[in-house]
Amino acid sequence: MHRIVKIALVALGVLSAGLWYMLPGSEVPPSEAIQSGAMSGMFSVMWLLLAIATVSSLIFGVSKMLTAPGGMMKVVKTLVAALVLTGIGYGLASGEQEVVDAVSSERGLETTIGTVKTIGTLLNVFFGMVVIAIVLMIVPGVKKVLGR
Repeated sequence: MHRIVKIALVALGVLSAGLWYMLPGSEVPPSEAIQSGAMSGMFSVMWLLLAIATVSSLIFGVSKMLTAPGGMMKVVKTLVAALVLTGIGYGLASGEQEVVDAVSSERGLETTIGTVKTIGTLLNVFFGMVVIAIVLMIVPGVKKVLGR
C-alpha cells in the first residue's frame, strides 16, 4: 500500500509539473487564462488531492475514535464544547438593520439581518477558538516555567 501511494504521488507530481509548464503566461488576460486546459487540469489535481486528504482523514480519524479507549467520550465532549461556543457566539452576534443598510450603501450588496447575524456568529466562534488555542499553548508553558 505504501509503495502504491508513493507511485501515485510521483505520478501526480509529474502531471502537475507538466501542467505548470503549460500554464499561460502573465501577458494573457485572467479571463482567458482561467479557461485554459492546464488551469483546469491543475484545479482537477487540487480537488483530487483534497478529496484524498479528506477521505483518509475521515477513515483514520473514525478508526482511531472507535478503537481508542474513551475515544467516543472525547468526541462527545468536543461536540458539546463546539455547540456551547457556537451558542455563545450566536448570543454575542448582532444582527442590526444599520449593518444591513451600511453593507447595501457602501458595497452595493443586498443582505439580510439573518446573514449578518450568521457571519457575526461564525466570526465570534473563530475568535473564540483562537483564544482557546492561545490559552492552551500558554498555560502549559507557564506551568513548566513555574515548575508546577
